[in-house]
Amino acid sequence: MLRQIIKIDKEKCNGCGLCVSACNEGAIGIAEDGKAELLRDDYCDGLGNCLPVCPTGAISFEEREALAFDESAVQENMEQTLPCGCPGTHSKVIERKDPAPQAQAAASQLSQWPVQIKLVPVNAPYFNGANLLVAADCSAYAYGNFHADFIRNRVTLIGCPKLDDCDYSEKLTAIIETNDIKSVTVVRMEVPCCGGIEKAVIEALKNSGKMIPWQVVTISTDGRRLD
Repeated sequence: MLRQIIKIDKEKCNGCGLCVSACNEGAIGIAEDGKAELLRDDYCDGLGNCLPVCPTGAISFEEREALAFDESAVQENMEQTLPCGCPGTHSKVIERKDPAPQAQAAASQLSQWPVQIKLVPVNAPYFNGANLLVAADCSAYAYGNFHADFIRNRVTLIGCPKLDDCDYSEKLTAIIETNDIKSVTVVRMEVPCCGGIEKAVIEALKNSGKMIPWQVVTISTDGRRLD
C-alpha cells in the first residue's frame, strides 16, 4: 500500500541512537555500520516520534509503497525482547556503592551502558565532565585488574578496529566535540591491528580542536602493562 513512512539519511546519521529510544514500536535499530536503519516497514506507524529527537535532521517522511503498520506484529516483537527494548542501544547510568577496599579489585566498576563505540549515543548525559576510556575489547580479558585500574571513575567505550572494520574517528570526534570531556585514556593491545583504535582517538582529538589530556596504555598478549 502507498503510505507515509520514515526515511533515514545515512549520510547525515551520526549513530547517536536517540531515534531508537524514541521509537515505541521498535521499528528502528543500529546497523553494523553504526548508523540507524528502519528494521521493518510494518513496525513503523508513520507518526514520526523519532523525528524531533534526531540532532542531525537525518530522519524525514516519505510516501512510498510499504507494508501496512501491523500493531500485533509490533506487540509480539516487544514481548520477545526485554521490557526496556534492546539493551545494546538504550543508555543508562549505573550507580554503584563503593565496595570495601579488599573487594574493589573484583567488583565491577562500569558506570554506564552501552559501551560499544558504535552503539553509544553521542550526547549521552554521562559524557559531560567525563574522563573517557577508549579500550580495545581484548584488553579487558588480557589484563586481570582492568576494572579497578582503568574503568573505575571513567566512562568506558570499547571496540575492535579489525573486527568492526570501520573508522571510529568520526563517532569519537562527535563525542568529544559535543561534550565536556576532561581526559582520554586509550588502552590497546600490543598487536598491530590495535593501532587502529589509538589512531582513531588521535584523529578525533585533532578534529575536535580541543586540548584534552590523553594517554595510551599498551597491554601485552600475556596480560602485562607495557608502560
